[in-house]
Amino acid sequence: MMIVRAAFPIVLVLSLLAGPPAVEAQQAGKIPRIGFLFFGSPGPSRELDAFRQGLRELGYTEGQNIVIEYRFASGRVERLPELATELARLKPDVLVTPGTPASLVAKQATSTIPIVFAGVADAVGAGLVDNLARPGGNITGLTSISAELGGKRLQLLKEVAPKASRVAVLYNPADRSNVLVLKELQKSAPALGLTLQPLEVRGPGEFDPQRSQARRPARRATDEVRSGDQPQHGSDAGPHDRAVAAAAGRSCH
Repeated sequence: MMIVRAAFPIVLVLSLLAGPPAVEAQQAGKIPRIGFLFFGSPGPSRELDAFRQGLRELGYTEGQNIVIEYRFASGRVERLPELATELARLKPDVLVTPGTPASLVAKQATSTIPIVFAGVADAVGAGLVDNLARPGGNITGLTSISAELGGKRLQLLKEVAPKASRVAVLYNPADRSNVLVLKELQKSAPALGLTLQPLEVRGPGEFDPQRSQARRPARRATDEVRSGDQPQHGSDAGPHDRAVAAAAGRSCH
């Protein structure tokens, strides 16, 4: 699934590298470089595995005919602006930014280096592009309607747990995609007879305490709704994953 989703951004990246500037660079003996800005940690991840595999399938071997400059935020959103600036100073041929937070800071860091994003819940709503037909500027990529599906997620939850009345939503307020998803959930909840309990989770250390808080008030089992647009990445990754993870909590009378 992740490999299929990664295919389109990889094609965009390689098409940008194949343009006139890249051709001239290769003629001069310079290997094209990609800047990869990632919210997660350096360890194994589906995004990195899919990206690297896609490059290999297209004949690119890291360290031989292509160079990738990595920057990892290790689950800390506040580190992304500094890392994006570092990559921009290196002047890679293109920047790849999985997720909304990394894409937003990359857009702020450069208006000239091409940016290809992936795994973004709502590119227009997040302010990454003006519209889907004509993104404008130096940025393009793969988005979804994940935020707009918040109501459908709650509807499915209600079908699975008809007696549910209270839903805990774990979200990172520093992630624009999380905020967009939470708003959509809040719009849909009243019509389904659900009360939302938003719980802020800004880092890995806050995840378990918030889960305990979600269960405590009503003294009943509560499923969680994780909202985010980045997957969890190893031991350093918090519940900050691609668009709105929603694990909803069941509250039975």
